[in-house]
Amino acid sequence: MEQRTVGRSGLRVSSLGLGTMGWGGDGITDADEARDLLVPFVEAGGTLVDTADVYGGGTAEQLLGELLDDVVLRDDVVLVAKSGRGRRPGPDTSARALLSGLDASLRRLGTDHVDVWMVHTWDPATPPEEVAAALALAVSSGRVRYAGVGDHSGWQIATAAAAARSAGQPLVAAGCELSVLAGDHADVLPAAAHHGLGVLAWAPLGRGVLTGKYRTSTPSDSRGASEHLAAWVQPYLGPGPRRVAQAVATAADGLGVAPLEVALAWVRDHPGVASAVVGARTPGQLLGSLAATELELPAEIRAVLDELSAG
Repeated sequence: MEQRTVGRSGLRVSSLGLGTMGWGGDGITDADEARDLLVPFVEAGGTLVDTADVYGGGTAEQLLGELLDDVVLRDDVVLVAKSGRGRRPGPDTSARALLSGLDASLRRLGTDHVDVWMVHTWDPATPPEEVAAALALAVSSGRVRYAGVGDHSGWQIATAAAAARSAGQPLVAAGCELSVLAGDHADVLPAAAHHGLGVLAWAPLGRGVLTGKYRTSTPSDSRGASEHLAAWVQPYLGPGPRRVAQAVATAADGLGVAPLEVALAWVRDHPGVASAVVGARTPGQLLGSLAATELELPAEIRAVLDELSAG
């Protein structure tokens, strides 16, 4: 699998990442399934594994920690962790919440450091300078190697990046949702590029909709049928998203590949993207995503998908 640098840093990650949002807790991936995902991912050359303290209420990190050095060497993965969504109503990116959240994540992961630590969301109640100071302290203490932000708008990325530079700890990564269906990234990608941040793109398959499995109904074993995750999928199940999913499927038919390969290749090769993070639920789904590493979209198909994405 291709390895790419993240932004203006020396950190290299696989062009496809493995997400853990559905691991543990009220998710739909248990310990055995997590093992069956992580092992083939690493064997295929994957390195970036993305998690967060809120995934499964912390059990995603715990499951991942139990696998590290047991079935996969810690040094063979690039751990991306996130903190800051908080327990109070709304986010909490105060230094107290961020640093205590980081320490709790490290305990659950069973490691002394994460490779990339991201502020999971923007918090209007916390000064950017306080957030930047917490990131700098985490790196200087050795608990974190690189810092980034997730789910920030363009102006929020710019504000956070400026504060981080002033604190002596430049940001290297920005997490954002990016797919042919997610049309709200127009300000995020230029801001990330301007400030030298590599994009870690999540939900590249349109929360599963671009695989085509929701075209006629909602499969009983899908996220769309999960009590915990159905609301996350629902916004992409309307007539408009279905038309986009059909266009992706038509392009896939013409290329003789699966729709998810087309959708994933579009995100993977989007300017500024360091890694496209997939949330495969089964080994079969993961193998389908890994097949996209061999696909290069023709220019005319990419142009059509660009237009669809722009709305």
